[in-house]
Amino acid sequence: MATSASAALAVNLLDAHSLLATFGVIGIAVVMFAETGLLVGFFLPGDSLLFTAGLLCAGTADKGAHLSLPPVLAASVIGALAGAQCGYLIGRRAGPALLARSRSEKLHEGAARAEELLAKYGHAKAIVLARFVPVVRTVLNPLAGVLNIPARVFTFWQVAGGLLWTVGLVLAGYALGSSIPSVDTYLLPIVGLIVAISLLPVAIELLRSRRSGKQQNGTAQ
Repeated sequence: MATSASAALAVNLLDAHSLLATFGVIGIAVVMFAETGLLVGFFLPGDSLLFTAGLLCAGTADKGAHLSLPPVLAASVIGALAGAQCGYLIGRRAGPALLARSRSEKLHEGAARAEELLAKYGHAKAIVLARFVPVVRTVLNPLAGVLNIPARVFTFWQVAGGLLWTVGLVLAGYALGSSIPSVDTYLLPIVGLIVAISLLPVAIELLRSRRSGKQQNGTAQ
């Protein structure tokens, strides 16, 4: 009993493998809910957790927990969708003071990027895109509530984006784990690649914005 208790205390919240080995499927639902619904969850490893969970469902890893795909998918989807909806409701009720109380510089940067996404792409595209950007997906949901985005619009697009994000990453991990034996040996570089890919759409859009801004300045001159 003492050993299991100390193991739970020793869990690394920033490490997907550690979270899954300690808490299993329940941990997936809790992390998804906290990262997408509560501002305190912005540091949690959402992308890597989903991908690693899918990989462990394949049953080809040499070590660590072995998970079942249907419960993992269910926990991922329920946690992510419920968390986003909760964040939206918190934003509507708490208002702008919600972010003002936070001293986290990273969180405020995420809020600025979330506002930029909403202003640039409109509600639908921004809500879906935000799912794939760490920190931004944490902040955008309460921010949508603060900005009084219609509940029906937010709910529809957060469900669409949430399904695409969770199911897509879990199945990607499962497919890779099923095709490559002992794939957990390469887990760290793979997770790094997944995070980089998740940031790629925003990086492309920022590059386009800078180019169009330079062209407009050149035309004005």
